[in-house]
Amino acid sequence: MMDWIPIVFVTFKVLVLGTGMFFAIKWHYDQGKKEEEEKRAVLRAGGKVAAVYVLSLLGLVLVTFVLARMLGLDLTFP
Repeated sequence: MMDWIPIVFVTFKVLVLGTGMFFAIKWHYDQGKKEEEEKRAVLRAGGKVAAVYVLSLLGLVLVTFVLARMLGLDLTFP
């Protein structure tokens, strides 16, 4: 009886992992076939987020320099 336990467990593990890999590959393959519009929308949204990030970063740098000047800090490079 004890000799069959590893065989049953290994067989079950191979079946479960094989089924999971099959469905994972199938899902990724199906995702790759989606329309180009979704990709364009994602790229457009990513571009907007990047633009907002860069503009807010520039605004933060500008506010920092203005505040430092108002406080009388020396910001010149040596």
